[in-house]
Amino acid sequence: MQNDKLKSYISLHLIVFIWGFTAILGALITITADAIVWYRMLLAAAFLFVFIIFKKKSFRVPLNSFLKLIFVGFLIAMHWITFFHAIHVSNVSITLSVFSLGAFFASILEPLFYGRKVLWYEVFFGVIIIAGLAMIMKVEVNYLSGMLYALVSIILGVLFTLMNGKLIQNHDATVISFYEFLAGVFFISIYFLFENKFTADFFVLSYNNWMLMIILASICTAYAFTASVKVMKKLSPYTVMLTTNLEPVYGIILAYFIIGGKEKMSFSFYIGAVIILITVILNAIIKHKVGKKVQPISEVNSDLM
Repeated sequence: MQNDKLKSYISLHLIVFIWGFTAILGALITITADAIVWYRMLLAAAFLFVFIIFKKKSFRVPLNSFLKLIFVGFLIAMHWITFFHAIHVSNVSITLSVFSLGAFFASILEPLFYGRKVLWYEVFFGVIIIAGLAMIMKVEVNYLSGMLYALVSIILGVLFTLMNGKLIQNHDATVISFYEFLAGVFFISIYFLFENKFTADFFVLSYNNWMLMIILASICTAYAFTASVKVMKKLSPYTVMLTTNLEPVYGIILAYFIIGGKEKMSFSFYIGAVIILITVILNAIIKHKVGKKVQPISEVNSDLM
């Protein structure tokens, strides 16, 4: 059991590193945020379709679960649209730093979803992370609009993470992700049809954009998203959300070396990032020591969603 949890932690950190690179790709791809998400979800769904066929998995899910997957797909689409838009109106570092609030929201919402008590240290760590974020925000006020879009994005991210934590108990992670991505494409397509965005130019991407989009859809989406759903069989959504706070650290470092000058931030910004990193490490240590006091998702009541 402990070995399974350790493997899940290691897998989760690899996923979070990949997500940090996702933000870099979003900054480098030169099309609008909603178009990025449409292509991303469509291509990722195609990759997963081939994988499911190859593995001879069943596409069947009960109607009740299917409707939930459609709703989660909508949340995911809106989460990614606001995420990439935040990057475009600010930068990678600012957007990812706001994502540190995810742990705080998860510490409040997860007990409501799973019927367990609020754990004092989860709220405490969430407050520390807010303090780290406050250090960032007080010196980077020029990026307020990007911070607000990122805030909306992370709230949506917490919600779909909690819902997927329930769905993974009864369904295959690959199938869950496939239907959610298709639902996201459907909702964005409806919007594009009303806005007449499906023009000939919409389907013309540069070679560079195509290459970046394929990487984004395959490694950073089809693989990373499905794997993140799978690890929730062993780890709680709160732990997933708190570990995701390493995404700013990974992403900021990558952005600095790949994108350069635009990503160079103030000294207070980096102090805030270090606070987030230390908080994630402390959470992992406490989770390991308390052991069974914090139930994995597979052991909590699954009738609440």
